[in-house]
Amino acid sequence: MEKRKKRLKIADCLYADSERNSDQLYLSHFWAPDPFLSLKIGRRKIGVLSDLEYGRARSESSFTEILSLTAVRCSASEWLGKKRVCVADQIALLAHIYAIDQLRLPGDFPARLVEDFRQRGLSYKIERGPFFPSRQIKSAEEVEKIREGNRCSAAGHREVRRLLRSSTIKGETLYFKDRPLTSERVRQAIEVACLKAGGISAMTIVAGGDQACDPHSRGSGPLRANELIVVDIFPRMSAHGYFGDMTRTYLKGRASDAQRSLVETVRSAQKLGFSQIRALINGRTIHRSITEFFAAEGFKTTTVNGVPQGFVHGTGHSLGLDIHEFPRISTANHRLRSGHVVTVEPGLYYHGLGGCRIEDVVLVTKTGYQMLSEAPYQWQFP
Repeated sequence: MEKRKKRLKIADCLYADSERNSDQLYLSHFWAPDPFLSLKIGRRKIGVLSDLEYGRARSESSFTEILSLTAVRCSASEWLGKKRVCVADQIALLAHIYAIDQLRLPGDFPARLVEDFRQRGLSYKIERGPFFPSRQIKSAEEVEKIREGNRCSAAGHREVRRLLRSSTIKGETLYFKDRPLTSERVRQAIEVACLKAGGISAMTIVAGGDQACDPHSRGSGPLRANELIVVDIFPRMSAHGYFGDMTRTYLKGRASDAQRSLVETVRSAQKLGFSQIRALINGRTIHRSITEFFAAEGFKTTTVNGVPQGFVHGTGHSLGLDIHEFPRISTANHRLRSGHVVTVEPGLYYHGLGGCRIEDVVLVTKTGYQMLSEAPYQWQFP
């Protein structure tokens, strides 16, 4: 009889801080600014924490076992018979203690540690896709956290509407309290509003006129009357790290027929996207239908002087502990499932006319969707 092959004992291995690395935060539920080691073996979650973080990790983290970094270093030093040990030595010791045959590493695992693994003969496998695919399906608790993030974004948009209502037009420029209303002033007001609502709004977009035709331009300088202003607010909540993400397009003054048509067409495209959201639909099907809708309405996607114009980005993306997660609603072959949380954010951008993007967040269900964001679609302020 053939001997059955031994089943490998595989451990997920992370070495990163949890403030910037969302996989580490997802695994540990523990905020720490400095890199730390964590291992997941089946249902066991093992964290190696410094003396500075050890006590807090015991009360705040989701680790099933917490090891002292000092103790692990001392044991590795004794085990290897050398005075100084590095992180790879510590991992080698833990692999020995827990009888780990292979380490599963994320694609962003530190390259220097991978080289150390080779030198020590540690077996490892680097994942190419999402390290924790389970992150794509949001729990009821995660959905509520994302809803909180969108309430925070809505607080920022309330501040934008207040500023636009209270601003005046002098020549071609908007003024608020006798000073030009700039992208920077609006962004600062948004950041303060989000901070009061419990979130951090970084890289907020307040882009007017042709600046908005580069969809990720943050915007700068005085905002002008009768120009479209794209405002994209995507705060991360300080308490738990989940994001919100909402975009609205505004105009102070009098809209032209062309601007009005642009905004109405984008809003209709978003409604078309909503109407197709449901479990099992392919995201590229939704994206294709919106692309075809824009073209049928006379809004072509072209390249002018080497610069793309029209519908130049995907229809949406998932979000959670990262602002951009899988799946995507785009040309990619990503099928939606119940429990996915995605944005629906069609947009059109034409130099000389300006840009428009409208974005909301929904939870995908078996038969449709639930809205997780809410803010008025009012865009004109006379």
